[in-house]
Amino acid sequence: MADPPVLTRAALNRALLARQHLLERTGRPVVEVVEHLVGLQAQNAWSPYVGLWSRVDGFTHDALGDALLDRRLTRIAVMRGTIHLVSARDAFLLPGLTAPLYVRDLEVNAQHAAALRTVDVPAVTARARALVEESPRVSTDLGRALAEEWPDVPASTLAYAARGTLPLVQVPPRGVWGRSGATTWTTTTAWFGAAAAAEGPDLTDPDVLADAQEDLLLRYLAAFGPASVADAQAWSGLTGLAAVVDRLGDRVVRFTAEPSPGKVRPREVLDVPDGPRPPGDVAAPVRFLPDLDNVLLSHADRTRIVSDERRRSLQSKNGVLPGTVLVDGEVAAVWRVERERLAPGPGRRRRESATLVVRPLGDLSPRARREVTAEAERFVGFMADDAATHAVDVR
Repeated sequence: MADPPVLTRAALNRALLARQHLLERTGRPVVEVVEHLVGLQAQNAWSPYVGLWSRVDGFTHDALGDALLDRRLTRIAVMRGTIHLVSARDAFLLPGLTAPLYVRDLEVNAQHAAALRTVDVPAVTARARALVEESPRVSTDLGRALAEEWPDVPASTLAYAARGTLPLVQVPPRGVWGRSGATTWTTTTAWFGAAAAAEGPDLTDPDVLADAQEDLLLRYLAAFGPASVADAQAWSGLTGLAAVVDRLGDRVVRFTAEPSPGKVRPREVLDVPDGPRPPGDVAAPVRFLPDLDNVLLSHADRTRIVSDERRRSLQSKNGVLPGTVLVDGEVAAVWRVERERLAPGPGRRRRESATLVVRPLGDLSPRARREVTAEAERFVGFMADDAATHAVDVR
């Protein structure tokens, strides 16, 4: 049997960018793009707006805000135990597939596990469901209401148990551009309706669960591949996916990825047969990414897009990355928006100026600097649409 074809790091990079619509923006509807990407990480409400602006041609704030308000999209905790922007359909699928993450966390969580061992967690779950379906609630209100029945358990622990055992969506206006609000929860069933819930998969059926796990892996590869089993586990937060991959059979093709920098051994990566795999020397445009973009978080080996050394230098103590800039397909700069209050003047309705500050992490060629500046000039108006004036500072 012939050895699997070898993919260079550059080829892996271009394949990832192509699937993420970062080589060329797509004209597909926003909901379709979110489903193709299997959601976008969204702890910070503004992050998906940036991610979609860099991926969708002509994207506007309202394209996402309206989809949240009319319930085509929602924000819910799924992969890696983090909040993601997902479609209504995925809101009924992904929480069930990632439930083992939350079950395990409730058993070992340093802050809450000990107290939860003293209560009937299913009873807490049932009461929490009734409360949030009666009316969406913020975490503190939910915890206080639950503590009326379990007064010996901290309210925050009871609310944490509810979030770990129920599929809870964050309801608008939180997440809608230009609006704010406390994080307020209700269940997927209450938000989307019982009819939509009835159409969701019955993941208590072992055969249905197995099919859904396989489909999820194929979707991951279509959006992030070629990738290894370890990569898929890093993306999802789940373990034991090698068994799922084994069931995929000839629905996937196999390659050998050249060793990443500092490593000796090559590794096997898998892919969907029709996944785009452009040559590694295809031009990659400058792209601005949010602080927590999935493209930087969804592989165990992330060197296809950022070196280990650079990634470690960017991370804060809690693992958060700043907004980053891709140049030739790799992380080459970070960005932030600085605002300055303007003195009032005749006819001036807006009171702030906004400067998009870009800090390169190494030397940029004159051409790359021009391309970064040009994209930044387009981006600052989107990111600071409420400012009176805009500027760009590539330092």
